[in-house]
Amino acid sequence: MTDDDLADAYRLEVADSVTTEADTRLEEVLDPAEEERLAGLSLVALVRDADADLVPALISRLGVVRAALSGHGGGVVVDAAEVVSLSSGTEAVELQLNLDGACIACGAAPGTLQGIQGDLLMDEEVSAVTFSSSLLDTFDELGREFVLAHGGVTFV
Repeated sequence: MTDDDLADAYRLEVADSVTTEADTRLEEVLDPAEEERLAGLSLVALVRDADADLVPALISRLGVVRAALSGHGGGVVVDAAEVVSLSSGTEAVELQLNLDGACIACGAAPGTLQGIQGDLLMDEEVSAVTFSSSLLDTFDELGREFVLAHGGVTFV
């Protein structure tokens, strides 16, 4: 086994452990019936109707990053949302998001942003996820440079 193989094996083991811990924490605080209801809602319809369930429905679609958000007092804010027509003829939403609460200026923000973006883009009704450039103002210069260089997300 090479050093790279060992590092990959360790990375997989840690990822499994993090997922298991996140699932355990979320099971303690979530209402399964409400989660099922939120997951079944159409994001396109929620955006079109400016429905208050949009943020909870988005949160219900998050994976491991959701445990970090809820456990650390953070949240997601929708700064802008638009229904767009895709080339396939279906409709989807483009989202411009922001962070709220303890997530603002957190050192783990790049990972949080990546997690939110990745999880939401797995939903067939989400075509794009960007983040508000105002979020960058909450970081000091070093934090801002780090997020821009390593965040892997787009700010508008």
